[in-house]
Amino acid sequence: MKKVVVAFSGGLDTSYTVMKLAQDGYEVHAACANTGGFSDEQLKTNEENAYKLGAKKYVTLDVTHEYYDKSLKYMIYGNVMRNNCYPISVSSERIFQAIAIARYAKEIGADAIAHGSTGAGNDQIRFDMTFLVMAPGVEIITLTRDKALSRQEEVDYLNAHGFSTDFTKLKYSYNVGIWGTSICGGELLDSTQGLPEEAYLKHVTQTEEQLLKITFDKGEITAVNGEAFDDKIKAIQKIEEIGAAYGIGRDCNVGDTIIGIKGRVGFEAAAPKLIIEAHRLLEKYTLSKWQQYWKDQIANWYGMFLHESQYLEPVMPDIEAMLTSSQRNVSGTVILKLRPLGFETVGVDSVNDLLKSKLGEYGEMQHGWTSEEAKGFIKVLSTPLRVYYGIHPDEER
Repeated sequence: MKKVVVAFSGGLDTSYTVMKLAQDGYEVHAACANTGGFSDEQLKTNEENAYKLGAKKYVTLDVTHEYYDKSLKYMIYGNVMRNNCYPISVSSERIFQAIAIARYAKEIGADAIAHGSTGAGNDQIRFDMTFLVMAPGVEIITLTRDKALSRQEEVDYLNAHGFSTDFTKLKYSYNVGIWGTSICGGELLDSTQGLPEEAYLKHVTQTEEQLLKITFDKGEITAVNGEAFDDKIKAIQKIEEIGAAYGIGRDCNVGDTIIGIKGRVGFEAAAPKLIIEAHRLLEKYTLSKWQQYWKDQIANWYGMFLHESQYLEPVMPDIEAMLTSSQRNVSGTVILKLRPLGFETVGVDSVNDLLKSKLGEYGEMQHGWTSEEAKGFIKVLSTPLRVYYGIHPDEER
């Protein structure tokens, strides 16, 4: 009897996979890799259903903090937003789910790993590539992809073998994670439309403006509205709770998938939007212009590699080292003003605030140079332009 680990989310595709492989004589180990998107109730239901479907063993692999320590932290350091829009929400979590599954498969000596991805999306690449690298020689089984199964075929099979639950295809599909919720389907399939209010899981319940204060120490969150947090995940959840009540973080992203087609996804991600914009503002006060410039270049590549299943590329630790170094002075409290469906940055309080220079106040008074020195500096700075237009006096701009 071959031993197979099924990456089990509890959805239709992975439920079918567990039952079909069990029926085919495999010893099935259902493993749910949780990166912060499952509630305790959902995990309990997953366990109950896994055994009903024929799994010999079910486990929850909680890698939420590993995900933060090994990637999410660097996404904050880098202010990573794909296409300057999408905080790479659930897609970045897939890599760590796959790593956890591969690790578990090796621990129990599994002959195979199975997942429920179709052949039309990015997740098949994220899972397969990770398994090929992290669990070499272990067979990869993808029934939904290989058999080109329809949802109805999978439902019919489950019902015929005594398993019945509500797998109704809803207008929208959701993937919930610690770094945001992605929304697919519905109006997003029409490029001329956006998502209506009812498509979002979180709605505006707070209408009074309020200030949100996020404190960072070397780029990491240490307090929210003065409440200290040692657990960074709980800090993120607190900011999400506050921001989601205003409906903050809604948007749609259109981008290129790994397989080459365009993809469109809606999302709601209050915590990522608030944290990244607060962190970006703090960096404007505490980093030099060239630190900001080069960090932006590197961070863009970091986000792209994460999205395109290149987390295991050897350059990633090098990028992370640069991002970490850049945060040595990124400490202080950022003040944001929240309102329904939006927010604005107010200011920062930091001992590393470069705006507090004794050399001068912008637009007011200089203290570090004389007026003659300023005129000399400007004249030298203009030299290349004066040379060019001295030789090409008739050239118009």
